[in-house]
Amino acid sequence: MVKTVLVAVDSSDLAWRVIAALDQLYLDDNCVVVLAHIVPPPEPDDTVAVDVPHGEVTHLFHDREEWLDILSEKIDYSTIPEIVTGDPAEEIVRLAGIHQCELIVLGSRGLKGLSRIIQGSVSSEVVADAPCSVFVVKN
Repeated sequence: MVKTVLVAVDSSDLAWRVIAALDQLYLDDNCVVVLAHIVPPPEPDDTVAVDVPHGEVTHLFHDREEWLDILSEKIDYSTIPEIVTGDPAEEIVRLAGIHQCELIVLGSRGLKGLSRIIQGSVSSEVVADAPCSVFVVKN
């Protein structure tokens, strides 16, 4: 039985399908779900506003925390929220290693052709580099 699962979610509707997929898995009754939200780093061309009031930055962080809280209410297992900034695939693999996860569950946007080449596929990178099994939920 799986005892530790990393569930990677973004802020799209696909997150609900990823959470619902947990019900299809045979998880230990004492399973711990690491609920991860990865914030991509700003692009080099992005302008970083140095005059953003601290309250607004904190508010954005709390919005992500609240999103994970809402999702965790739908999970029947103990959850550990993780909000990190970085390359999504790298951070998912890194967190899975840190928490010694036996399974990663994440969604796939289903990009095809040129879009997939330009934007890349997080799920493909995770499948290739993960230290454990990966369950990809299709959109």
